[in-house]
Amino acid sequence: MRVFVTGVNGYIGAVLAPYLMERGIDVVGYDTGYYRDGWLYSDNRKLCRTPFTINKDLRHVTAEDLAGCEAVAHLAELSNDPLGQNNPEVTYEINHKASVNLAKLAREVGIRRFVYTSSCSVYGAGTGEFLDEMAKVNPQTAYAVCKTLVERDVGAMAGADFAPVFLRNATAYGPSPRMRFDIVLNDLSALAWTTRKIAMVSDGSPWRPLVHVEDICEAIYRALIAPEDAVRGKVFNVGQNLENYRVREIAEIVASHFPGCEVTTGPSGGDNRSYRVSFDRIANELPGFKCRYTAADGARQLRELFERIQMSPEIYQFRAFTRLKQLKYLQSTGQIDSHFFWK
Repeated sequence: MRVFVTGVNGYIGAVLAPYLMERGIDVVGYDTGYYRDGWLYSDNRKLCRTPFTINKDLRHVTAEDLAGCEAVAHLAELSNDPLGQNNPEVTYEINHKASVNLAKLAREVGIRRFVYTSSCSVYGAGTGEFLDEMAKVNPQTAYAVCKTLVERDVGAMAGADFAPVFLRNATAYGPSPRMRFDIVLNDLSALAWTTRKIAMVSDGSPWRPLVHVEDICEAIYRALIAPEDAVRGKVFNVGQNLENYRVREIAEIVASHFPGCEVTTGPSGGDNRSYRVSFDRIANELPGFKCRYTAADGARQLRELFERIQMSPEIYQFRAFTRLKQLKYLQSTGQIDSHFFWK
């Protein structure tokens, strides 16, 4: 199988490409290169499996780019809520319109399998009950709204000749060469390492489901190789039930793996994103899938990594490891325009 992987130079993509290649899948990468400045560490396993990559904006993808591919794993969008809210117009342009266009092109050239990485953030402000894939979505941000729109529009394309599948990932964590420190467990681990203190600005009461980056890769792999009837048009929450935590619980797990780290909380915050998610469907219906990691594993892995690379506060704060910082830098230095096109 040859798979067209968009966002191959992103946080998940940098782990996914070698993960698929180790399993005998040929990968064609596609990435615009916003985050190429960020490389936290070198891993020979990943460096030995670097795919051929087309450096191009998602809004400019063509049928020729997809030539010879049998499946698409689509990751390339403006990622996370703060970045999406920074410029909602461009978020809709890339995350919704360009994603739907990619699916249409894939179907037109005869690609049958389309794996879309959605997000559990579509559940938005939950009631505290476990939400499954049939629960009503309640997106709170442009990023989350776009995820629901792509699920709707690409889901309508499902048929005998096209099998899209939608993976609503919990909040990712864990090491990646293209690191992100703007997601909760990674950020708290970096704070614990560089300051020995996690000072939360809220009371940490909101719920967040978590999932290791390699478990996301496993879900994508299983969605690619599963029988079409097992995935066609289906939505799967990606994670495991025991990985639903309050944010303060995540902080405590992290602190327990960073000796001497102190945790403090603040007043009740204004962030109304809080959701607990059921992962029964993926455990029961996606053939061969099983999560291997927990938040404790991720915190331990990150501490070991930080020790090995002797991570400094300057590295933690480097712009390329925070999505919004990097795009603002590229704009302020005239490298991309107001619509995020390279100049």
